[in-house]
Amino acid sequence: MHSTFLRYFDEVARQGSIRKAAAVLNMSSTTVNRKIISTEKELGIKLFHRNPGGVKLTSAGSIVLEHCRKTLFEYDRMSVLIEDIRDMRTGHMEILSLDSITLGILPRVLSQFSKNYPQVTYSVKTAQPDDVVKAIANGDADIGLSFWFEDQPGVRTLTEKSCPIGAVMVRNHALAERNKLSIEDLKGYPLIRTIDARGGHSLLDRIFDNLAPSLGTRTFTNSLPLAKEMIMQNAGIGMYTKLGFLDEIEAETVRFIPLDIAELNSLKIAVLVSSKVNFAPVKHLLCNEIAKTFRAIRMDS
Repeated sequence: MHSTFLRYFDEVARQGSIRKAAAVLNMSSTTVNRKIISTEKELGIKLFHRNPGGVKLTSAGSIVLEHCRKTLFEYDRMSVLIEDIRDMRTGHMEILSLDSITLGILPRVLSQFSKNYPQVTYSVKTAQPDDVVKAIANGDADIGLSFWFEDQPGVRTLTEKSCPIGAVMVRNHALAERNKLSIEDLKGYPLIRTIDARGGHSLLDRIFDNLAPSLGTRTFTNSLPLAKEMIMQNAGIGMYTKLGFLDEIEAETVRFIPLDIAELNSLKIAVLVSSKVNFAPVKHLLCNEIAKTFRAIRMDS
């Protein structure tokens, strides 16, 4: 049956009056009545009992009404899905991420995603873990990619992945053939470590200050490209996750060796979104793409 009839029929049944239904539909009573009469003739059966006070459904009309409302419901649901698909074609997303994820994973994820959704644009910024979580909780970013420790108000995780910090070194380093390293193994070797731009309060700073203050760190930096170049020049052992060195590890120019340090091995990265902001379809799809990439990488060896 025609969608116009469905809307007319549903409203007349709701109002119990063709005149009242016509007023709601902003149509003339004659137009509404003619459409219903025309359909009754096509079906060969009355759908309403008409009386001076209004109309009342016949038995056949009750059956038609059930079909009518089910069809309208499915149509509305389809319209929402179509609107979601339309929304996914365009949009802008603010992404806040650890620099290692920005360097190691996001280029390949965004490159692939842009092939399917070329009109979606992105702003990508790097930040320390605490700042990523805070921005997501405040609604200042759409997607956060960071270490995750515990539940935070206003933030929920879509994916969590074990991501320990280990030792990253050139392939010909004296320790490169080890399968695991301890604090004692690292003594005497210059380290290259991340540092919080606000003054040395990064996650790694806090852990190492407690575990091994005597370790010799040659370079503190909040620049992963600089750290990577120094590691490649064999100027020290990097204390990082695998994320910023995926291509080099695959090419076997550097090695990632796990550390025998529980605090570093228990670390997780997560895809974070606000629990307060509407979760747009395009954001959901991009998060799924990032999560799929996370799952494909073994982070602990």
